Amino acid sequence: MGLAMSVPQLLIILVIVALIFGTKRLKEVGGDLGSAVKSFRKAMNAVENHEDEASGPPKQLTSEQQQQEKK
Repeated sequence: MGLAMSVPQLLIILVIVALIFGTKRLKEVGGDLGSAVKSFRKAMNAVENHEDEASGPPKQLTSEQQQQEKK
C-alpha cells in the first residue's frame, strides 16, 4: 500500500479540511505559510551572499593600512 494519492482523493481531503477549519482560517494559514517560506528564502539568500563574500579574493591593503595593522 503506497502513499501516493490520486487527484480525486486529494480533492476530497481538501473539501473535508475546508469544512472543518473554514475558508477564512485556511486563507490565514496559507498567508502565514507564504510569509514563512518568503522569510526562509530571504535568509537562505543572505547566507549564500555572505558565503560568496567570504570566499572572494582577499582585499589588497595599501601600504598605509599595512603599517596600521603592524602597530
